[in-house]
Amino acid sequence: MAGSAPHTPLPTEREISARHGVSRNTVRQALNALEAAGTVYRVQGAGTFVAPPVVSKSLALTSFSEDMRERDLEPASRLLAARTVRAGRRIAERLGVEPDADVVRVSRLRLADGSPMCLENVHLPAELVPRLTEEDLSGSLYELLGERYGVRIRSAEQIVRAVDLDETESALLGVPVGSSGLRVERVGLDRRDTPVEATTTLYRADRYDIRFTVRRTRS
Repeated sequence: MAGSAPHTPLPTEREISARHGVSRNTVRQALNALEAAGTVYRVQGAGTFVAPPVVSKSLALTSFSEDMRERDLEPASRLLAARTVRAGRRIAERLGVEPDADVVRVSRLRLADGSPMCLENVHLPAELVPRLTEEDLSGSLYELLGERYGVRIRSAEQIVRAVDLDETESALLGVPVGSSGLRVERVGLDRRDTPVEATTTLYRADRYDIRFTVRRTRS
């Protein structure tokens, strides 16, 4: 399995047992351990496959494109929708605007080397990004906001929750219905600590984790 490309099928339990002279129960336990570690995944009726690598996200404020490039993966986006809408109460609270204020909502499927990684819904105050929906939204939105509009996000407040993916989310991300996901709600702030971005991103839990260091303050 070492060096095998992601999604390469493994031999069956019977084949592995015969090849290495061990019991099928031992093989099954080993595969269970590999699955728990995220090294392989199983598809009912199809077999066991080599899992793609998991992207570990640090607490540094970076864009999806930056994260993927840092890991030698090619980032891409599939635009699902981009339009101006009424903020509504929830987005208004996150952005500090009135509920009837106009915001631009950009919905995209983010990919790494052509594989779906996450669903992203971004809301931005419309007055900050005029004609954004006419721009090329296939690349890094952070780069576009900085270069085209002078909007630069310096910090962010984030909430991470574990969720089960529904039918539509699962279909877009290419995973079975009910698979686990990570929902990250972020409010991006500019240098004046003014909210300029409210984003909800739904990550595939089998391809993404969030890594951070904690320190004990008491001796």
